[in-house]
Amino acid sequence: MSPVLAGVLQLLALIAALALAYVPLGDYMAKVYSSDKHWRVEKWIYKGIGANPNTEMRWPAYLRGVLAFSAVGVLFLYLLQRLQGHLPGSLGFAAIDPDQAFNTAASFVTNTNWQSYYGEQAMGHVVQTGGLAVQNFVSAAVGIAVAVALVRGFSRSRTGELGNFWSDLVRGVVRILLPLSVVAAIVLVACGAIQNFSGIHSVGQFMGGSQQWNGGAVASQEAIKEVGTNGGGYFNANSAHPFENPTPFSNLFEIFLLLVIPFALTRTFGRMVGSLKQGYAILATMATIWLGFIALMMWTEFAHHGPAFQIAGGAMEGKENRFGVGASSIFAVSTTLTSTGAVDSFHSSFTGLGGGITILGMQLGEIAPGGTGSGLYGMLIMAIIAVFIAGLMVGRTPEYLGKKIGTREIKFAACYILITPALVLVFTAAAMALPTPGHSMTNSGAHGFSEILYAYSSGANNNGSAFAGLNADTQWFNSTIGIAMLLGRFLPMVFVLALAGSLAEQKPVPATAGTLRTEKPLFTGLLVGAILIITGLTYFPALALGPLAEGLAS
Repeated sequence: MSPVLAGVLQLLALIAALALAYVPLGDYMAKVYSSDKHWRVEKWIYKGIGANPNTEMRWPAYLRGVLAFSAVGVLFLYLLQRLQGHLPGSLGFAAIDPDQAFNTAASFVTNTNWQSYYGEQAMGHVVQTGGLAVQNFVSAAVGIAVAVALVRGFSRSRTGELGNFWSDLVRGVVRILLPLSVVAAIVLVACGAIQNFSGIHSVGQFMGGSQQWNGGAVASQEAIKEVGTNGGGYFNANSAHPFENPTPFSNLFEIFLLLVIPFALTRTFGRMVGSLKQGYAILATMATIWLGFIALMMWTEFAHHGPAFQIAGGAMEGKENRFGVGASSIFAVSTTLTSTGAVDSFHSSFTGLGGGITILGMQLGEIAPGGTGSGLYGMLIMAIIAVFIAGLMVGRTPEYLGKKIGTREIKFAACYILITPALVLVFTAAAMALPTPGHSMTNSGAHGFSEILYAYSSGANNNGSAFAGLNADTQWFNSTIGIAMLLGRFLPMVFVLALAGSLAEQKPVPATAGTLRTEKPLFTGLLVGAILIITGLTYFPALALGPLAEGLAS
């Protein structure tokens, strides 16, 4: 079987699995966030944290809950790392340095999971399972909660109430993420992923010395790493490591895990707003971009430039022989178009244009399908921009799902789409202009610039993957990427929740002959075009200096 055909067959199998899960999972999540009943274990949690799950919140109160909970998470995870040397199960590892502890705390609380450390050489069992894995669950649940709040803004009228953050958070963990992760962990263990709490042990003799490995609760962390679109690996090699991703089947299964909730949330959206066709329109937009990027990536990585590539069946540098070019391309696109950041190949070793595709995927805002929750609310923001553009074309006030998109709403949407590009471009420019940050680049020229552009695109967009040729474990990068992750996560949430509150207060307007039919293929095309044009106008100069220059020169 040719490598190209193998890649296409894997893609078709993945699409079939996602299609089978779409309706039941999407409908189930809609029921979870629409139910007024609480499970017994949830009541115990509410009692423990002192929250009343039946109290409706307006958007400022909902936002305060998000920010307060996340701030406590950053502080707790920071202290856990700083005290690691005094904790049991630390495997003898010392406390993490302050700048790296800040970076890691910000990373996992923001659902970014950027790692400037070697996991197997820095973090003990307590930090890995009691700190990082816990944040994998709750940071993903926060993203879904904010998305659900925005959906309620569309579905409710004449009220500013968006639900209860604490209820949404707990239900997301208990009813969705935890059950899916348990099942996924069992499958991964069956595939060969390790799950233990063993210490450091030597493995064989290599060039006069022994190689050392430590065990860990890898399968369980791998499961929520993908289900929650987190991406932080137990080992430095991430999903290229055989302890995390043992077989081609587990590789395809992990891609399925990182895509299934973001895609299914479009069904949840359609169900909650009372129009499944609206959900299908958003799904079609996400799927069009995702499939288009996979096609481009496979084309660039399978392109045969010379006999070496022809013999290898594609650009195999930096890719696992277990997976090949096709599966690596699907994984790379899926992980950068979501906020996952997990990798089963070395993105820095992709072709120039292939590396550019991974960067562009993040710069789109990771909305195709995006992260758990963040992909849906990011796409809905772009839908508002698209209907606004359509309204300008015909000279009437735009409407979306029966809500008028006026001056206030478009200002919130505009602020949302401007925050992340500003963070990426300003920090990239500063790093290139100052003398010290450039010392971290392994490569010079266009590829070296791409390393830094990738780092800030990954941090500000809460992705977490890297062009790993960059040495990011410096005070400059730990601090600035940490700041970019925090601002890139929580400033957009401010505008999402403010927009949700504004929409919820409106009185629905009836559709007329001039209303744009947002469930039609025409709107899907308009939305895809708006996303690509806005991103292209914003980032094209930076991409031209990095991956485009490298790709055209090769």
